Amino acid sequence: MTATLKVPVGPDDHSSGPEDAPVTLVEYGDFECPHCGAAYPILKTVLARLHGHVRFVFRHFPLTEAHPHAASAAEMSELAAEHDRFWPMHDRLFENQRALDDVALVRYLTALDIPAREAVRVLDDHEFATAVRADFRGGVRSGVNGTPTFFINGVRHAGRWDEAALIDAIQSAGRASREP
Repeated sequence: MTATLKVPVGPDDHSSGPEDAPVTLVEYGDFECPHCGAAYPILKTVLARLHGHVRFVFRHFPLTEAHPHAASAAEMSELAAEHDRFWPMHDRLFENQRALDDVALVRYLTALDIPAREAVRVLDDHEFATAVRADFRGGVRSGVNGTPTFFINGVRHAGRWDEAALIDAIQSAGRASREP
């Protein structure tokens, strides 16, 4: 049985690319996960090559037992989103995966012109923990049990996620979406 996305993509999701793209690629990811880190440059290349034909959505799935900084990194990306800086923070977190302690997170936010005082307050209060948990719960409902996990047009991508495999899967989904 093929797993499907149980929580549809909506206005609260972090997305890039056209909303009316023929294909939506959803990633459940963890900023501290080395596999997600390996997927990050692949996704950048795939999205650049298929520019305009795919909408990319990132959802949080922090595996906190294995990655102690993952939840805080996810929460700080939510703070960045409040300042319309989610994608720059997303990129910075993946490009600096080995430095995700609280001091580094505050430094990344201040580099994006988000006040350090606000970042420290949010870290202490866990203001965005509910949003991160909601993504996580939606992933569990959709059968996610590790990261990265991808869904293409609502169907779990069970194959490889190297550049060629993802491009092929996305293009196939795009062709299928145009069939009557």
